[in-house]
Amino acid sequence: MNEPTKRLVLIDGSGYIFRAFFAVRALSTSTGLPTNAVFGFASMLDKTLRDLAPDAVAVCFDTPVKTFRHVRFPDYKANRPEPPEALVPQFPLIVELVQLRGLPMLRIEGFEADDLIGALARQGEAAGWEVEIVTGDKDLMQLVSDRVRIFDGLKETWIGPDEVKARFGVEPARVIDVLGLAGDTSDNVPGVPGVGEKTASKLVVEYGSLEAALAAADQIKGKLGERLRENAELARLSRELVTIDVNAPVGKTMAELTPAPPDIEGLRTFYTKLEFRGLLAALPSPKSTIDRDKYRAILDEDELRAVIAKLEKCEGFAFDTETTSTSAMSAHLVGMSFCCGAQEAWYLPLAHSYLGAPKQIPVLRALALLAPLLTDPRRPKWGQNAKYDMLVLENAGVKVAGLVGDTMIADYLLGAGLGGHSLDAMAQRHLGHTNIKYSEATGTGKNKVTFDQVEIGAATRYAAEDAHVTWLLKEKLEPALRRDEGGWRIYREVEIPLVETLAAMERAGVAIDAPYFAALSQEMDHRVNLLVNEIHQLAGEPFNLNSPAQIARVLFEKLQIKAGRKTKTGFSTDAAVLEKLAEEGHDVPRLMLEYRALAKLKGTYVDALPLLVNPRTGRIHTSFNQTVAATGRLSSSDPNLQNIPIRSDDGRRIRQGFVPAAGKLLLAADYSQIELRLAAHMAGDQIMMDAFRAGLDVHTRTAAELMNVFPNMVTPEMRAAAKTVNFGVLYGMGAARLGRDLGIGTKKAQEFIDNYFARFPKLRAWLDRTLAEARERGEVRTILGRRRPLPDLTSADPAARSAAERAAINTPVQGSAADLIKLAMLSLHRRIEKEKLPLTMILQVHDELVFEVEPGAAEECLAIVKKEMEDVMELAVPIVVEAKTGANWREAH
Repeated sequence: MNEPTKRLVLIDGSGYIFRAFFAVRALSTSTGLPTNAVFGFASMLDKTLRDLAPDAVAVCFDTPVKTFRHVRFPDYKANRPEPPEALVPQFPLIVELVQLRGLPMLRIEGFEADDLIGALARQGEAAGWEVEIVTGDKDLMQLVSDRVRIFDGLKETWIGPDEVKARFGVEPARVIDVLGLAGDTSDNVPGVPGVGEKTASKLVVEYGSLEAALAAADQIKGKLGERLRENAELARLSRELVTIDVNAPVGKTMAELTPAPPDIEGLRTFYTKLEFRGLLAALPSPKSTIDRDKYRAILDEDELRAVIAKLEKCEGFAFDTETTSTSAMSAHLVGMSFCCGAQEAWYLPLAHSYLGAPKQIPVLRALALLAPLLTDPRRPKWGQNAKYDMLVLENAGVKVAGLVGDTMIADYLLGAGLGGHSLDAMAQRHLGHTNIKYSEATGTGKNKVTFDQVEIGAATRYAAEDAHVTWLLKEKLEPALRRDEGGWRIYREVEIPLVETLAAMERAGVAIDAPYFAALSQEMDHRVNLLVNEIHQLAGEPFNLNSPAQIARVLFEKLQIKAGRKTKTGFSTDAAVLEKLAEEGHDVPRLMLEYRALAKLKGTYVDALPLLVNPRTGRIHTSFNQTVAATGRLSSSDPNLQNIPIRSDDGRRIRQGFVPAAGKLLLAADYSQIELRLAAHMAGDQIMMDAFRAGLDVHTRTAAELMNVFPNMVTPEMRAAAKTVNFGVLYGMGAARLGRDLGIGTKKAQEFIDNYFARFPKLRAWLDRTLAEARERGEVRTILGRRRPLPDLTSADPAARSAAERAAINTPVQGSAADLIKLAMLSLHRRIEKEKLPLTMILQVHDELVFEVEPGAAEECLAIVKKEMEDVMELAVPIVVEAKTGANWREAH
């Protein structure tokens, strides 16, 4: 029986470094170290080795020393720019990565990676191996043979002899002749001036080789023959330059190219240092840094009483729940875990129902025993995303009190915007420990089960670890947070108390008018179809309006509209391109934008929301997220109710479908121009402050200032433009973007900005000072001291640096607005609870709060809401809240 043919994989390391750098968006660590090339290289390397499974491998790099090609032609690669500044520090990191992966690596002075690959390819071919070259470089196609193929990992394509012939028109051995005649601009190989690749290919096909074509130059008429005669030596030199040296002294046998096992612990340290959380999580689990042997399952009442007694003696404890669903309002309690020290943790199974499951304490009995402990506000409690656990327990009849900490929130406040606040990510980063993954407990794919079907031994190891790690993390994170006075204040006085407020809002949910949404869906469907038909008529043919390729073909080929930006897959048809074409007067792009906007609203809200109504409560229960937005703003998910447009008629009609519970009204209260008021306060700009103190419309005042007219002469269009400028300045908007948004061009937009800052000089000075301090400190702060680290302010990548500068400008204002409304929510929640007001807070959307209220108490509650929201923070300008009631959200806004 014949042995299977062995496979040698040769990786063009130098080529892949640059491909990775430009393929991956700007990426850096929290200290500002650029890592995008390392991350891209690591990802491509892992995929290549996984997919190709080689017996031997070599990663080949260019040498920084000049090669024999530079000796023959000093201008060889002379047109190559210096590596991007952000790439330079990543070169040694990539070398370190290859070494940690256990991969043989070659770099020989005087030779390029192509030469090393060529020599190894011929060596492997001679030994009877299959050789696979991983590269995107066309020069390496000269090496292709029956045993040597090229794999382009980014394009997922294989290149053999047939593909080479399709590309160059000749067999692989003659690729150097084509490149010798045509040259190679990327390497500054001259070739024959005026001869491109197609002409070179025709010459080699017709005459058989470069030499034969040069010999026949006298018989070739016109300019082509003249060029060949005058540049024959240049063509020969060019062929020499592009010819890979397959005799490079690689000094390696096939046996020496066998990869070693990767250094898993070294990779773990490396990925941790570079903050590659996904790659870190994909590594095999290390030996646990936590002793799981002391985890215990609680199976009878005596054991539970003993654990409760121990928890009562502790300074506090961490708790966690296990359930059947990630949706708190749909989940059923399966078990609970507890920890109050570094050495032990417990799991209380309550509803494991697999065949052969041991007897467990009934849920109601267990909760009755636990209730005095869980509901006692004097017993400090910690959780990880504790809001979920509190909702689950309240739905089971136990309202948790005494929450003093949440590790997810603590980690977020220490590094907002840097991501990775899951328990698994934090365990890796802060404890050097890899948690048991949920999928390890429940299985995956067809074998996946809900947690109630997990064997109790496995469930105990998984669940008790969650509580244990939460305890260990709080011991590590809270001292770090205490050292930041502003962060600790936000944590203890705002974010942790807010957990209870948000849990109450999520549990309350919102109601919608399902028949209204059904009718609105039918109407929108009709309008969508009308738009589709109109677009097809104008295009002269039917096509798929959701296919970028078909849209591009119709716009740029059929209708002959001048194409805009090009992507890897063809000309772009994104919103920015369509908006530009619509502004130029093209109807199809304009209607395409209308179609997309309407179809998105219909699919995202009108059709989707009725499906999200909880069958038990008859309401929709969104989740409010405290650790997503880097500015401190709340976000909502499942569903996201914060992105319903308010300025469009269709957005307002969607809001009309949100209704109160039977017999109640909705009350909506919205801060008026709060971010501009905060900016005026923080900047101390007298003109802005005077406008707010006088109760003037600041957008009208700005329009009058910018356009040198009296306020009563400001038109709605002028006010809208001034509003864009007001907010654009706070968001760090440049002249190009402002000009596009206002449709006035970059030059005019820059005049607007210059005039704006001339009118509000203190605002300009404050923005400049904020940015300068952010660069110096690497962070910005809100009025209350909320911190946002911005490591990319010193990034070598211009795009990353610009984004960080915009964040530095808008975060102090936007984050302060977020803090202010959170304080208002806390104040209102406490007053509602204390005074038993007939008022329920159900939604927060940016600067707006929405309530349900008893009609008879509407006026009283409206006054209370306004007062609490307006008095929550003292500014140098008045805080104004606009509030009203209505039969639906549209009426109340």
